[in-house]
Amino acid sequence: MTEKLQTLRDNAAIRWIALLLLALAMFCSYIFMDILSPIKELMESTRGWDSKAFGTMEGAETFLNVFIFFLIFAGIILDKMGVRFTAILSGVVMLVGGIIKFYAVSEYFMGSSIEAWFNTHLNWHTGIEFIDNVLPFYEGMPASAKLAAIGFMIFGCGTEMGGITVSRGIVKWFKGRETALAMGSEMALARLGVATCMIFSPFFAKLGGEVHVDNSVKFGVVLLCVALMMFIIYFFMDKKLDAQTGEAEEQDDPFKISDLGKILSSLGFWLVALLCVLYYSAIFPFQKYAVNMLQCNLTLVPGEGFWASPSVTIVQYIIMLLVAIGAFASNFSKNKGAKFGLMAMAVVALIVYCYMGYMRGTAETIFAVFPLLAVAITPILGNYVDHKGKAASMLMIGSILLVICHLTFAFILPLCKGSAVGGTIVAYVTILVLGASFSLVPAALWPSVPKLVDEKIIGSAYALIFWIQNIGLWLFPLLIGNVLESTNANNPAVIAAKEAIEAGQEGVLVPYNYQWPLVMLACLGIAALLIGIYLKAVDKKKGLGLEEPNIKAE
Repeated sequence: MTEKLQTLRDNAAIRWIALLLLALAMFCSYIFMDILSPIKELMESTRGWDSKAFGTMEGAETFLNVFIFFLIFAGIILDKMGVRFTAILSGVVMLVGGIIKFYAVSEYFMGSSIEAWFNTHLNWHTGIEFIDNVLPFYEGMPASAKLAAIGFMIFGCGTEMGGITVSRGIVKWFKGRETALAMGSEMALARLGVATCMIFSPFFAKLGGEVHVDNSVKFGVVLLCVALMMFIIYFFMDKKLDAQTGEAEEQDDPFKISDLGKILSSLGFWLVALLCVLYYSAIFPFQKYAVNMLQCNLTLVPGEGFWASPSVTIVQYIIMLLVAIGAFASNFSKNKGAKFGLMAMAVVALIVYCYMGYMRGTAETIFAVFPLLAVAITPILGNYVDHKGKAASMLMIGSILLVICHLTFAFILPLCKGSAVGGTIVAYVTILVLGASFSLVPAALWPSVPKLVDEKIIGSAYALIFWIQNIGLWLFPLLIGNVLESTNANNPAVIAAKEAIEAGQEGVLVPYNYQWPLVMLACLGIAALLIGIYLKAVDKKKGLGLEEPNIKAE
């Protein structure tokens, strides 16, 4: 009998190293994606970005993916050129976009001839209010925000390309092995990038006792260099794997226009796609405003002494990693003692982390708990759907939790203003529940797609869902910013704060009332819930199998 060929992917350690390289690249891209979110108030006080300018810039990330269909082109590039080339290309594109964004917010840009050009150009104005509110540039938009939006558009093309490339790379290295575990691990590490961003972006912006917002973006650009390095190292590993197997890179059928008819004729597909765009539009755009929302609604304890020192940031981040590692690892421990020990460690570390966040008195460290519960329960939920089913029911539960959380932020959290302890507790609990909701929906949503369309067009179906999702990720940061500005136009406190900023006063927080933007996001959750209810009824009537387990008992 001929001995089976041993390749790099047959070595468990090597294939998990390959996964780590890909996951670290996406971890870095997730950090840059939200690098300005925790310092929104600093962007307003130092660069003149009001909520409309901030939202327009943040929404620009997916603009090219939506309107020139770059997301579809990225899939075609991946199909034609393979994982290695596309990984390097995505890393380069992300870095180019990141450098442009850094220059836009840096002091080098201020007072330059390029700033003068942007002040007099890209002042798009149609005269139709709704259209003007969703354009990537508008009359009166700060020049730095315009150039940052261009950089973010380019970055967005690279990160979407990177996302689909990483998924393909995982399948290539783990096919027939721990594919689901590998994908879950990559997602967990990427989500930790959100918490990392929330903690370190303000840290670098205020490092040295002076505010320099470009330091935060510089930190992000350095990480994009790291991401490119990870892709380059992966390039050589992947090339060696192909040399060992003698096979060309695995390729799925590329996206075809003819596939659209088959996909769009599926009612189940449309319901899942609509649920996807509604749900994610209430989560990812909210992340960009969440820290500022907490700043405007919480009475925070002023951190003094040790709690105001730079070193506490490092200590708190290490404790956060203990929460994530303990909670995630407990899902895969077969020894009951070790399992409960890891979970106990995670719970204790979470309590310590929350106490430190309270003592530091910073909104960004409070919101950083958002992905931690998601990291803990995503493997549990994925395993439950695999073995027990109930995907449609989980989609409904996730939507209900989403609505409850946004309404809590809108109506209950403001009532706690004046009570540092009460407001902080409400904020922590609500954010953790929102993180649980963030796990419920993806765990049930993505495995449902193969049950709704033919196996040969699954790739095309995912591409179309991602494109539809990007529409929401482009539109709702803009809408939140516009609603925030319009509903606070006559707010005396907001007017006074903006006048102080215009007068050159530093460190001013504009105390926005976030009630109506949060109600808008809650309405997205209600719409998602109604679609989830209808989806469950359609599943029962047509036997789509959404409530059935993914793994069938033999």
